[in-house]
Amino acid sequence: MRSVTYSMNVSLDGYIVGPDGGFWIDEIREVGVHLLGPRLYETMLYWETADQDASLDDSKLEWTALWKPLPKVVFSTTLSALQGNARLASGGVAEEIERLRAEPGEGDIAIGGATLAAEAAASGLIDEYRAVVYPVLVGGGIPFFPQRERRVDLELVETRTFNAKVVYLRYRVAR
Repeated sequence: MRSVTYSMNVSLDGYIVGPDGGFWIDEIREVGVHLLGPRLYETMLYWETADQDASLDDSKLEWTALWKPLPKVVFSTTLSALQGNARLASGGVAEEIERLRAEPGEGDIAIGGATLAAEAAASGLIDEYRAVVYPVLVGGGIPFFPQRERRVDLELVETRTFNAKVVYLRYRVAR
């Protein structure tokens, strides 16, 4: 069965931030389908045509080549026309995840965005949490972890340190 992963950049005080890097090339290779909300979908639209930007370095071009064909499912009631290999979700997050798990296919079901992740987490559907932690305190914003009064025990799977500041933490939900 396909795993559901929630992976984002996050500040040390637990809020989502925007820096990215080449590490994400390895991450996106493991993804079979990506679930997005409307804000993240619109942010990621840049990558649908980024390969036309002559100033991109090789790692960003490689990431673009992996991202563009990746199937994407967008949860939105306001968007009607989508670009690239994206479709609107036909049900709720739990229904869509169960449908995707039942379909043949390889790669993780990745969730992008705290709102969708909170919904999936409330239903106990997230198998792994992956955080790239940046050494900054932003003091507020959208939290990485859903604010639910529910304990979730995690098992450390992997850690990496990038340029002595940024830390990657990969946890599997203990079942």
